[in-house]
Amino acid sequence: MREELLSIIEKNSRIDLKELAVILGVRETDVVNELEIMEKEGVICGYHTLVNWEKTSNEKVTALIEVRVTPQRGQGFDSMAERIYRYPEVRSVYLISGGFDLMVILEGKTLREVSSFVSDKLSTLDRVLSTSTHFILKKYKDHGTVFVQKNEDEREKITP
Repeated sequence: MREELLSIIEKNSRIDLKELAVILGVRETDVVNELEIMEKEGVICGYHTLVNWEKTSNEKVTALIEVRVTPQRGQGFDSMAERIYRYPEVRSVYLISGGFDLMVILEGKTLREVSSFVSDKLSTLDRVLSTSTHFILKKYKDHGTVFVQKNEDEREKITP
């Protein structure tokens, strides 16, 4: 039940608990209890709403920053990742494979604000060897949700 429950709420965290119980074939109290257990265990870390900011008046810039660092003896990349994720601008930090060590996702109001963060705060940290910044220009799909809907051709077909 646990994996199926997680799969369902990952796609729709607002699903009604009664409906969830019916889908899973269990009692509603069982669903509530399982959710509470998984929250306490840290399996469920939070509930989020996915927003298409392009459809609002709020200006927002998102950037992916690849960071190459020197790992610390005995701590690897963890302490460096922690220093970075403590900044409020930082949305996510991942340890990655390849030419860089960390992927940092951050948000700001303007390209300049994000660039300033990278040059003034991120690049100046001890043990940061280099960074590479990539600005997100358009989101097509995020967390399994497609943002761009194809417009169906609404013209009337003419046949000879």
